[in-house]
Amino acid sequence: MPTKAEPNVVPLCDVLLVLLIIFMVITPMIQKGIDVKLPETTTDTSATPSGLIVLTLKKDMSVLINTEEIELSMLQDRLKNIYSTRQDKTIFIRADAKLPYSRVIELIDIAKGAGVEILGIIPEYFTEEEM
Repeated sequence: MPTKAEPNVVPLCDVLLVLLIIFMVITPMIQKGIDVKLPETTTDTSATPSGLIVLTLKKDMSVLINTEEIELSMLQDRLKNIYSTRQDKTIFIRADAKLPYSRVIELIDIAKGAGVEILGIIPEYFTEEEM
C-alpha cells in the first residue's frame, strides 16, 4: 500500500510568525519626523497681518524691531515689554542669508529668553539699497 507524503508546514508557520512579530516591532521605530506648521497663504498680496513682529538683523549688525532701531543690549528688555501683554507669542527673524548663522542664533536665544514661543526665520538676500 503506497503511503501519502504530506508536507510539514509547521516550521514554515513558525518562521512567518517570527517575521510578522519582527516587522510589528520595527515599524513604529522607523516612522520618525518632526511636526511642521506651514504658513497660510492668501491670493491677495496687499493683505499683511496686523500686529506682526519682525526682528531684522542688518549687515552692519544693527537690529530693528519692525521699523524701530534698537541696540542689541536693550533688545531682550524691549521684547519682554512687547510680549508680556500679547497673547500671540510669535516673532519672525529676518536676516541676510550671508550673515554668520551664529548671529542669528544669538537673536533666537534673546527672543526665546524674552518669552517668544513660535519663531520663524526669513533668510533674504538684501541689495545695497535695502540695507
